[in-house]
Amino acid sequence: MNNNIKNINLNFGPQHPAAHGVLRLMLQLNNEIIINNDTHIGLLHRGTEKLMEGKIFLHSLPYFDRLDYVSMLIQEHAYCLVLEKLLQKNSFQSNFAKIRSLYDELTRILNHLLALSCHALDVGSMSPLFWAFEEREKILEFYERVCGARMHAAFYRPNYMNIKVLTRNLFEDIIYFTKNCFITINEINNILTFNKIWKIRLVNVGVYNLETALNYNVSGVMLRCTGIKYDLRLHKNFTYAHYSYVNFFSYIGQNGDCYDRFLLRMNEINESLFIINQLIFKF
Repeated sequence: MNNNIKNINLNFGPQHPAAHGVLRLMLQLNNEIIINNDTHIGLLHRGTEKLMEGKIFLHSLPYFDRLDYVSMLIQEHAYCLVLEKLLQKNSFQSNFAKIRSLYDELTRILNHLLALSCHALDVGSMSPLFWAFEEREKILEFYERVCGARMHAAFYRPNYMNIKVLTRNLFEDIIYFTKNCFITINEINNILTFNKIWKIRLVNVGVYNLETALNYNVSGVMLRCTGIKYDLRLHKNFTYAHYSYVNFFSYIGQNGDCYDRFLLRMNEINESLFIINQLIFKF
């Protein structure tokens, strides 16, 4: 037996598709086990605040699409909420609040499908990528039909919404999309959830507890996987848009591992589809 085998040093990023420019991990591996990690955070900051200083509020809106380009409209929504609070014109019952909630949930599905499918591809399952990206293309088409852009929408406006672009045909197509998306999510669930290889590579991997999550100020699925039920949409003091007027559940995990986070995203996609259907039938 050769006892002189050295560990492998591997650069993950910044050239890796999952970490382009914003992250570099210098990993030390023993076979597939990571035994040490040196993290280098890249230059995600693009001077957005400085660029906004010389622009009126509305002209600054498109910058928010670029801050997270898988959650474009949600980023815009946050900016609009800030301005509306300054103007004291928050209205959660208005039609544009319903539309924001509708497109926020479409964006949430867009985000989760990318996370799930690329994760599955990294672990070794290719089929979910094709299924998920087909559904993502449909959502990007819904973006295009209201603003002319597939990704960087610049669609939301503070205290305003262009209702004219929201046609009956659009709503009918979104309802049809939700029905088919349920089928796609079920297919991904059948392929991954009880797959032995998938569970081996996710269960008890990437584990952290509630204390660690709070210390690093994580949110969303990253926080709920540790067992705390914290969802701003359901929070009485911090809820926004039209979420107080729709019914849905927020799920939590118990183990704080990759598998819990996978299950939470799967459940949240189903809840988002349920919310979308409720919102459409309110018009």
